[in-house]
Amino acid sequence: MAADSVSARGREGLASLADETVDHRFKGLPPDAEGLTVGELARERRNLFSGGFTTPLLALSAERLEHNLRLMETYAERHGLVFAPHGKTSMAPQLFWRQIEHGAWGITLAVPHQVRVARAFGVQRVFLANELVDAAALEWLAAQLTADPSFRFVCYVDSVRGVELMDAALRGLSSRPVDVVVELAAGEGARTGVRTEAECRVVADAVAGVDTLRLVGVAGYEGEVPDADPERVRAWLRRLTGLVVDFDKAGRFAGAGLDEIVVSAGGSAWFDAVADVFAEVPELSLPALKVLRSGAYVSHDDGHYREVTPFVRVPEEGALLPAFRLWAQVVSRPSAEQAFANAGKRDAAYDLDLPVVQVVRGEGGERPADGVRVVSLSDQHAWIRTDEGAALEVGEWVGMGLSHPCTSFDKWQLIPVVEQDGTVVDYVRTYF
Repeated sequence: MAADSVSARGREGLASLADETVDHRFKGLPPDAEGLTVGELARERRNLFSGGFTTPLLALSAERLEHNLRLMETYAERHGLVFAPHGKTSMAPQLFWRQIEHGAWGITLAVPHQVRVARAFGVQRVFLANELVDAAALEWLAAQLTADPSFRFVCYVDSVRGVELMDAALRGLSSRPVDVVVELAAGEGARTGVRTEAECRVVADAVAGVDTLRLVGVAGYEGEVPDADPERVRAWLRRLTGLVVDFDKAGRFAGAGLDEIVVSAGGSAWFDAVADVFAEVPELSLPALKVLRSGAYVSHDDGHYREVTPFVRVPEEGALLPAFRLWAQVVSRPSAEQAFANAGKRDAAYDLDLPVVQVVRGEGGERPADGVRVVSLSDQHAWIRTDEGAALEVGEWVGMGLSHPCTSFDKWQLIPVVEQDGTVVDYVRTYF
């Protein structure tokens, strides 16, 4: 990481992570490392398989992580998009700053706690993909905006009531207004957002009627389009871009001292559609800041996102690589068809798909996990079914691919980053 790419506050925060003491809080780390700092342990460059690590253990591939960061940096540049990856995926400040180093404009987040984490580590641009109506959180935000003129913050509004609550909480607190974008819902029955363009105009009028907020654009999340397919997603995205054009023609951004107009969308399944439709936005009265917010790319996965990533539809753009692997040890082999490993729901994502056994590691080295599959998870056990003749012994390690990065990161506070030869070169700290 280039030192000059990280703010002074960010450098201080990242340095503090290296000073944290290794102890019982962190699953899977070598027991004999207790009392070392994280930085000291990283400098030892232990091997994941012979360096005293215990199972279960989640690891990130150093090479694949770097590949994914570079790929999305290139993709955003190629399509003229400003990238603000969703930080709720990892909640890892080290990864936030690596994303920023790889061209990210800022970090998207979902709730006030996450914004506080980002600010503690010096992130200067935050896009909150939610309406913020908590008075205590707004008071904290106002203090941040007042204390740091370079801090850029944008959040959703999706109701007149929300505007009223924000105004009441912020009145008299901040030296500058909070920038907001009107969120257009992805359809009836979708998640959050204003349901119709007419109602969006009413919300925008409410923003214009208060001094504590400043309308800077529009946003939404195409991943909530009902029965999503390319045609439906693009149709909704054209509603979104049409809304920003309508707002601009009506002069809703005039006189607010803006340098740009924000239009934002983008989960991890349809960012190709976002790129296509955002490229169609006509010239506005100010430059358009086209913010893409995809977050799962940083680790990718071996399940859900492997299937839905746009790179499947547009392979000429490149391919993301799954960077996670969960290691567990076989602790029981009660029959020829059944085995149990010591990783379960406390350790592995299971909300979308079960873990997939990819390799087995034993005395003879690593081999493909042919005929070995996870069929269920208990709290601390993976239920494994083995085909006839499949080799699997008590004491061997199984390496599993996971589905859904967001519910993989959140089970681990300190994650080893490992090179292809097994050398652990870093540890990623998460804050969920």
